[in-house]
Amino acid sequence: MFSKRTWTLVSLLLIVVLALSACAKPTAAPTAAPATEAPVVVTTEAPKEITFGLLLVGPYNDHGWSEAHFNAGLYVEEKLPGTKMIYLDKVNPADRPGTTPAQLADELVGQGATVILFNSDDMKDSATEFAAANPTINVIMASGDQQWAEGKDFKNLPNMVNVMGEMEYGKMMAGCAAALTTKTGQIGYLGPLINDETRRLVSSAYLGAKYCWTTYLGKPAEELKFKVTWIGFWFNIPGFTSDPTQVADDFFNSNYDVVISGIDTTEAIVQANKMKLAGKEVWAIPYDYEGACDEAPDICLGVPYFNWGPSYLGYVTAAMNGEYKPLFEWVGPDWTNINNPDTSMIGFKEGDALSAEAKANVDKFIAELAGGLQLFAGPMNLQDGTVYLKDGEKATDLQIWYLPQLLEGMEGKSLP
Repeated sequence: MFSKRTWTLVSLLLIVVLALSACAKPTAAPTAAPATEAPVVVTTEAPKEITFGLLLVGPYNDHGWSEAHFNAGLYVEEKLPGTKMIYLDKVNPADRPGTTPAQLADELVGQGATVILFNSDDMKDSATEFAAANPTINVIMASGDQQWAEGKDFKNLPNMVNVMGEMEYGKMMAGCAAALTTKTGQIGYLGPLINDETRRLVSSAYLGAKYCWTTYLGKPAEELKFKVTWIGFWFNIPGFTSDPTQVADDFFNSNYDVVISGIDTTEAIVQANKMKLAGKEVWAIPYDYEGACDEAPDICLGVPYFNWGPSYLGYVTAAMNGEYKPLFEWVGPDWTNINNPDTSMIGFKEGDALSAEAKANVDKFIAELAGGLQLFAGPMNLQDGTVYLKDGEKATDLQIWYLPQLLEGMEGKSLP
């Protein structure tokens, strides 16, 4: 405790200090120097971050459809700081019986995902259900027509984007390479299941083959045989689908010397390589994944592939910036360079087995497509002989997307 005397001394000192302060000359406020540079603004705001969840219909490393999507997710992580991909693969009834894609999407949301990518047309109904039930989650669906206002299945879902590549062009290139190579005049197509998408893609391969067969080789269209055999799903499910290995072998053992794959996995090129090692002169064209020819480069004529990365990057960026909008996009190749990984949704990587002469004609064909060549043009009939396009008529996007049958001149089932 302070004594009374101590308090007296402290009081006297305070009086002296105050008196001196009152007598001191006031200090003028400093004059601001003229501004020569914009002030530096320091922000403590944390960098934006976003987690996106990817549902893959097949294995993430299938060397086909699902791996192409998985790699697109890695592309987004590389190009956009603050992004994180989480994923579930083998999202299909065989591998996950009793579980819907919508339920699995809920799992990814529970792990922090605010953007969900459904990577298969097989998930269409479940993606619609999920988007309607989760309006604050941004949904991207590969293929599908829910956001196409002119389409047959439009749904007003403000949090959904539909995106598909115009693989019709890639399949035309595949068909051209096959027609320029076959020595038997017989091309087989290993098909997945039958729907609008697969009908228009196999028909595109036929149109590309027919054009290059007649235009570059000068052969009659009726001498070209083109057959599709469907297995029943996007890839092999034992006990549910036909075995794609057996289907490919059946083609090669029936004088079909080129098989074009339309399924998610690599059975066509694997079996072609086995046939080649056994002494048969055969070739294959895989699908979906840029590196698919690496499976057997000596018999690979090329691969039409998807490059989902740039589109996914755009949608995830929009979600991160709060600018996400409903869209339907059917994205074509970048015709200035169809294999540009940063700009082209659709590419075609020519294979080592494509001869120099055939390569020159494939390149010429690609240039014609880039210049506006339209193969979906009349006169053209459907498989049952009914008129699809009149003479001089060019197909609309709706007519191509919803192609109701295979085309006249093709062999195989048009309907499930």
